[in-house]
Amino acid sequence: MPEVFEQHRARLFGVAYRLLGSAAEAEDAVQDAFLRWHDADPDDIEVPAAWLTKVVANLCLTRLTSARARRERYVGTWLPEPVLTGDGALGPLETVEQRDSVSLGMLVLLERLTPVERAVFVLREAFGHHHREIAGMLDIDEAHSRQLHSRARKHVTDVRKRFKADKAHHRRIVERFLAATLTGDLAGLEELLAEDVVSWADGGGTVTAARRPIQGRAKVARYLHGVHSRPEVAFVRAEIAEVNGAPAALLRLSGTLAAIFALEVDGDLITDICLLVNPSKLAFATAQLR
Repeated sequence: MPEVFEQHRARLFGVAYRLLGSAAEAEDAVQDAFLRWHDADPDDIEVPAAWLTKVVANLCLTRLTSARARRERYVGTWLPEPVLTGDGALGPLETVEQRDSVSLGMLVLLERLTPVERAVFVLREAFGHHHREIAGMLDIDEAHSRQLHSRARKHVTDVRKRFKADKAHHRRIVERFLAATLTGDLAGLEELLAEDVVSWADGGGTVTAARRPIQGRAKVARYLHGVHSRPEVAFVRAEIAEVNGAPAALLRLSGTLAAIFALEVDGDLITDICLLVNPSKLAFATAQLR
């Protein structure tokens, strides 16, 4: 039985992460699913993949309710926990749609959905389950699953209608952004930023970071320009790695991962910037780098 579960572990983690936006909580959900798998009667399990997906989805629905309450009390902006995806940690990310399903921007947007809307959307869009399967997993009827999916999809697509750059182009934008930020090139930053760009920072109240989103090209450029003046920047080692399906900038200080800049790109312009500096949010990525 354990070996059968291990065959599905990576996929289950991918489901849980997309539902929760937290790698740590996703790992806990998968571990709880393993305990239920261990205690289950094998005769009651016809299709292991379907049975396990149902268990994980419902564990995540329970967690989402309490998670939302905690996030309402979060100090500053709450952002999803970043995951390095170059080694396939969240499953295949070969298409634009697959990459978008784990992007930080998408995960932030999914926070606006109800837990069951989010579950239906993820199971249908990211994993291709039919509504009959989803209905059985979430204990709802098929017609309701279709309604929830339609509502969630409309909400998501109404917001995310921008052109998605390919990975090579996205990486070039990240490289230019990183160089301009670390050298204090204000003109270079302004050239890269969309007029309505928004910068989000997650310090969790433990690391200094803007507690509210900063909007507009001029304000965001000045905010990023201030990074160059911080004394520790002289000791930063920067690199680019795939984070949540797209190239992102990783900053290390004395060998420790100190920050991740993840960018949403529309053509040649940056529309959204997610800066993660909360050490607890960087713990999973730090472990991946070892």
